[in-house]
Amino acid sequence: MTGRIPIVGRMTTSAIAVSGLRKAYKDKVVLDGIDLDVRAGTVFSLLGPNGAGKTTTVNVLTTLMKADGGTVRVAGHDVATEAKAVRAAIGVTGQFAAVDELLTGHENLQLMADLNRAVSGDGKRIVTELLERFDLVESAQKPASTYSGGMRRKLDLAMTLVGHPKIIFLDEPTTGLDPRSRRTMWSIIRALVADGVTIFLTTQYLDEADQLADRIAVLDQGRLVAQGTPDELKRQIPGTHVRLRFTTAAELDAAARVLTDSTRDNEALTLRVPSDGGTKSLRALLDRLDEYSLSAEECSVHTPDLDDVFLALTGHTTEVNAK
Repeated sequence: MTGRIPIVGRMTTSAIAVSGLRKAYKDKVVLDGIDLDVRAGTVFSLLGPNGAGKTTTVNVLTTLMKADGGTVRVAGHDVATEAKAVRAAIGVTGQFAAVDELLTGHENLQLMADLNRAVSGDGKRIVTELLERFDLVESAQKPASTYSGGMRRKLDLAMTLVGHPKIIFLDEPTTGLDPRSRRTMWSIIRALVADGVTIFLTTQYLDEADQLADRIAVLDQGRLVAQGTPDELKRQIPGTHVRLRFTTAAELDAAARVLTDSTRDNEALTLRVPSDGGTKSLRALLDRLDEYSLSAEECSVHTPDLDDVFLALTGHTTEVNAK
């Protein structure tokens, strides 16, 4: 993609600071005192099962809903008392592409430019650059109703960028997209962050959070149950192991007698041996096999992924993974 629009005025502190955020609907507590700190120029992902409070959190942070308690600052502004300033600094892309299907891609972007006071007289240039950046030049004069799902998502995000937002909220941006379109969206998100934009991402695709997020928070029943980098969260969950695959059942039997703490899979001819995954413990394991003149056809180290983390923290999978 070409014609990248530079983001001016990169922030160096917290882009989003949340302390003690509370929200309830009548007697149902949706957010029970959550704290978040999102650094500028990073991707922050909020994970949680349906009903955990993700959408409510985003609605409060984007001034669409008032909190019952706590403080929230976005781009340095209090969302309760400086809502207008917050709105000028952010962009929001919802789960479903909010494009006008009767208009062309160019007309959708031009409409956003005409409505945005901050754009002033640069609307035509900005529209041209965004069409180039999102590889929509060839389809610019076609009605949005003819666009594929991936193209609509790109157009939707391009429309969000018209006002040069410092912070972008992406609510499940790749839901329903094919793998190629998902990876295209990932590339766009990485390019935005490289330009200094802060991304607040909600997703039910755990691999997406693993690929994109600098930090992750897991929300369950209105409470934050964990925060950290993807690697930090994975290290909280036991389950790292070495997987040994043998060529014959006799070799598997012999190795199982030696490695008494292992778990065997007779069909796959494998042993799963608990380990910290480090080179020292791996060398000791292989030396022990060699001591008994045994060798494995394959040896690999496996660590818990975000699916394991999510399951351990919330007791269930996301809806997407449960289907």
